Amino acid sequence: MKHVVFFSGGACSYCTAKRVIENVGKENVVLLFTDTKIEDEDLYRFINEAAEKLGAELIKIADGRTPFEVYRDSSYEPEETKLYLGLDWTETHRFNAPRKNWAPFKVEYPMSEAPYLSKVDMLEVLKADGIEPPRLYAMGFAHNNCGGFCCRAGQGHFAKLLEALPDRYARAEQEENSMRELLGKDIAFMKKTMNGVAKPYTLRQLRQDVESHKEIDLFDIGGCGCFVDSD
Repeated sequence: MKHVVFFSGGACSYCTAKRVIENVGKENVVLLFTDTKIEDEDLYRFINEAAEKLGAELIKIADGRTPFEVYRDSSYEPEETKLYLGLDWTETHRFNAPRKNWAPFKVEYPMSEAPYLSKVDMLEVLKADGIEPPRLYAMGFAHNNCGGFCCRAGQGHFAKLLEALPDRYARAEQEENSMRELLGKDIAFMKKTMNGVAKPYTLRQLRQDVESHKEIDLFDIGGCGCFVDSD
């Protein structure tokens, strides 16, 4: 049986891998990192250090293939493979979609099981193992993926990106503008409800609102996760 852990570069994926290794042994575990090529530079330090600590095989892919294609190319059969995703006990509402999208592979969530750990607890696990947590956490980001960017992020998350990493925000704003021009449509990564109607809310508008000190929803962090769309 091959056990594939989606090793995204976050504290939860590290703790997920650690639990799986404790149960099945490091020789049976593959740590799969899919590089989006817009990752924070500290992420690469983290995954290499974390993988060395865990002692399991680390596979990096960045050639455009989906994980499903990688499994097929590696001859992993569904009945001989389990997939592990770094979603914890606070995210049970996100469990069904990955299981449906990754069928017929079996998907499990070790961090949804006891002992239950908070994100703070997981960061303490890293420190106890002698691994410096990814810097984006200390900067106030909820995750360590995609260099602080996420197409599913909300107003609060993008406001943090604008504050902490303005160059990356500028790139995301430019990319969004280019896509709007290409499609000729009023689209945006975010939506904002005005007068009871949800409308596209562009990164340019958010930046202008922040710069003019207009009120935005700092608690709107949004959701992030590949292949984990809501049902």
